[in-house]
Amino acid sequence: QAHLVESGGGLVQPGGSLRLSCAASGLTFSRYAMSWYRQAPGKERELVAAITNTGESTNYADSVKGRFTISRDNAKNLVYLQMNSLKLEDTAVYYCNAKWWSLGYWGQGTQVTVSS
Repeated sequence: QAHLVESGGGLVQPGGSLRLSCAASGLTFSRYAMSWYRQAPGKERELVAAITNTGESTNYADSVKGRFTISRDNAKNLVYLQMNSLKLEDTAVYYCNAKWWSLGYWGQGTQVTVSS
């Protein structure tokens, strides 16, 4: 059974940084494209960043380009989201997603709150 566990969320002031981690188990991690999504209260879940299974290609939502960086370590079954220059509007629950063909898995989410 595949399992994704996010960590690293918390409370940070505007302009601050956080690094989220997602640990994967129960799947062949190197096969899966990995993504980070977020969902703010009253809003739909949105794609934040994605990375291919090899890590060669990434893409980002326009709202986070230049501030967030997604990366992965296939040897450790980990994917990261480095978040810099955080803004109030980045406040949300952040979810890790793994996808390979028709298979997809979600983590339970980690709360990120940006507040002064």
